[in-house]
Amino acid sequence: MSEHDQAREAMEFDVVVIGAGPAGLAAAIRLKQLNPEISVCVVEKGGEVGAHILSGCVLEPRAMAELLPAADIGAIDGSVPAGEDRFMFLTATGSYKLPTPPQMNNHGNYVVSLGNVVRFLGAEAEALGVEIYPGFAAAEVLIEAGRVVGVATGDMGIGKDGAHTELYQRGMELRATYTVFAEGCRGSLGKQLMVQYGLNAGVDPQTYGIGIKELWEVPAASHKPGLVMHSIGWPLDTRTYGGSFLYHLGGNLMAYGFVVGLDYENPFFSPFEEMQRFKTHPAIKPYFEGAKRISYGARALNEGGFQSIPKLVFPGGMLVGCEAGFLNVPKIKGTHTAMKSGMLAAEAIAEALAGGRPATLDAFPEKIRASWLWPELESVRNIRPGFARFGMLGGLANAAFETYVTRGRSPWTLRNHADHTTLRPAAQATPIAYPKPDGILTFDRLSSVFLSNTNHEENQPAHLTLRDPAVAITVNWARFRSPETRYCPAGVYEIIGAETSAPRLQINAQNCVHCKTCDIKDPTQNINWVVPEGAGGPAYPGGM
Repeated sequence: MSEHDQAREAMEFDVVVIGAGPAGLAAAIRLKQLNPEISVCVVEKGGEVGAHILSGCVLEPRAMAELLPAADIGAIDGSVPAGEDRFMFLTATGSYKLPTPPQMNNHGNYVVSLGNVVRFLGAEAEALGVEIYPGFAAAEVLIEAGRVVGVATGDMGIGKDGAHTELYQRGMELRATYTVFAEGCRGSLGKQLMVQYGLNAGVDPQTYGIGIKELWEVPAASHKPGLVMHSIGWPLDTRTYGGSFLYHLGGNLMAYGFVVGLDYENPFFSPFEEMQRFKTHPAIKPYFEGAKRISYGARALNEGGFQSIPKLVFPGGMLVGCEAGFLNVPKIKGTHTAMKSGMLAAEAIAEALAGGRPATLDAFPEKIRASWLWPELESVRNIRPGFARFGMLGGLANAAFETYVTRGRSPWTLRNHADHTTLRPAAQATPIAYPKPDGILTFDRLSSVFLSNTNHEENQPAHLTLRDPAVAITVNWARFRSPETRYCPAGVYEIIGAETSAPRLQINAQNCVHCKTCDIKDPTQNINWVVPEGAGGPAYPGGM
């Protein structure tokens, strides 16, 4: 056997967790709390715990308090108690303060760097004996006789041409009695599991948003620790769902982000450009005066909620956190629900390991339905799809009705739709002329990607592939004028020769910040995102 055909080494655990985010680490910690003898491994594709964690985050501490009652969230670097809540409606030139919806009341919550929160959780997990392997991307689900028995990490040292280089190293098998998939939104292995086990049969399609974020250092005189501000309205039209967040953390840091629902219709629309021009609004621009942008990133987020939650279990494994879609959209929070799902998964696993070790852990979804997580999501199930059905103003009216009149107990459930089906043909849409960046307040994509510290080994197969390369031109270009060149916030997709009779799509995979938007929004689902070599991608600092 040559070194290039060598068998993979294998390690055995009771439980393997894929992803060192809030859900995965909460599961690992809870397992060790329940039984220190359970062997637990967490594999994380980021170069360190927290490297790929991006969130504009106000943390509701409920799940953290259940998991680690002695934890002091305020002592985590950058964390401050949430203070003033502001909720604004913007027109092109004006702004109006709106009453803060009860779901967005942040009294008792914390403005945090979620990256630093998971770094804290990672340290807690390791102190309990959890083995954490950052820099290793889980690339393959191991299935034997219909049951998931673990994962394999990706091979290293494969060149762009597919040949093994002198640095070639076979991936490793991490085998387990139970595998917890906590990859986050639109996980690459989770996609495969959905198909393999029909997990989303009988539920609504998942719907998504893209969140684009910048971290700014602001002058001490204008820093207001704990400030929480959200806005809706301009620059989005009344048919496009989205809005902004602006949070003041500790250390003179300000997290600014813009979220757009990926069910938008105009193929010329650019979430990145909308995010940039938002800062030029006369009511918003003063927040950035004298400030310096220090980091950038982007990430897709689940918005389907209750009616899009798939089947959570399959032989040998389960989905937790944003892998399953537990985000509470009206709250703009998913960390507490993700952690709770991970904790309940751990409880189901610990019981199974102590008992008969059933193949499918049906106790887990039962625990979810019996917990506070289930009614929290059920009660707000009609708010996000209300905006898709009725537009912004009708959506606000529907949200008020659901919140104050029926209190989430409406006898109907509004349905979700697949985001890739909503684009209008370019011939039926209006092109959008975006202003050029000034390099002070507004920026271009490439200078932004630079601040994300994104890096991929250049001599490796592209982790962004086309199922049918011809479709990029015959459909995306011919019908929609290549919307991937606009919805990608990192400049990955580029049309070369647009002015000729033979345009072609160039994929700059090195720029990818792992937001997954292309995988979601591509109109024919022709783009497939998979994990690159371990440690590839962004490296977000504390504050993000």
